[in-house]
This record gives sequence, structure tokens and C-alpha cells, in this order.
Amino acid sequence: MIRMSKETDYGVILLARFAAGGQLVKQSARQLATETKLSLPMVSKVLKILARQGLLTSHRGVKGGYSLARPANAISVVEIIQAVEGPIAMTECIESPGECCHEPLCQLQSNWRTINNAVKQALSGIKLSDMIEPLTDRSIAFSELESASSKRSF
Repeated sequence: MIRMSKETDYGVILLARFAAGGQLVKQSARQLATETKLSLPMVSKVLKILARQGLLTSHRGVKGGYSLARPANAISVVEIIQAVEGPIAMTECIESPGECCHEPLCQLQSNWRTINNAVKQALSGIKLSDMIEPLTDRSIAFSELESASSKRSF
């Protein structure tokens, strides 16, 4: 099963709260924890990760907090996932080439690379600004993904 961690899920939720408020709006960890009903320690942890990875800007002081580092339409879902999870890799050979003992004999590696690239491409096309809109009001270019994958033979 391919699944994001809770931290990544919460990162998307928190960033969506920022996106809904606008790029310049500052929010504190406590305020976000209250609004999202997530625990304050988890919110603080995720906000620090997102700030360290350049998706949020940290503001110190009494009126401090966090704000989006870039406009929501300039932040992709793939960036959020990679900020929290690290590189997107469907298999070990994608993440760490040369570490799998079966790699020299594996005939599937190039196919897994193609699948991995398709997943990354699809996630790159979805922006944080898209995530705050109802699904029916936006279109995701899955047809491009389908046409790209149909051109490849497995």
C-alpha cells in the first residue's frame, strides 16, 4: 500500500489553511491547532518542517507565527510531500540505486522509474491553490497522465 504519513497529510491541511487566508496572513501554531483540531505538538512539528523546507516563513515575536513563503499557486503537492517525506520513490531502486541486491537482474526497474515519474508529474500539476477549491470547480490534467502512460509499453 502506498500511503502518506500523518505528518504529510497534516502538512497539506495546514498549508491549505494558509492558502485560504492568503500569502501574507500570519498564523500561530496554537491558532492552527485550534482551527484544525490537531494536537499542538504535531502542528508545531509539521510547521517547523515546512518552514525548514522553505514552504513557510517563520515570524518571531509577540505577533509572530508563520506565513506562506510563496503564493499558493506556486507550491505543488509534490513539493509538500517531498518536504515532509523526502524524495518520492515507489521502489528502493528509485530512491537508492545500487542498494537492492536484485537490481542487476531486475527487468522492471525502468518500468518502475516510468511509474514513479508519472506519479511525480501528476502531483506536480496540482497546486496548493487547487487543494482549497472544490473538486468539481477545477480540472486536473489526468488526461495528460493517461496519454503519457498509454504511449509507454510495459
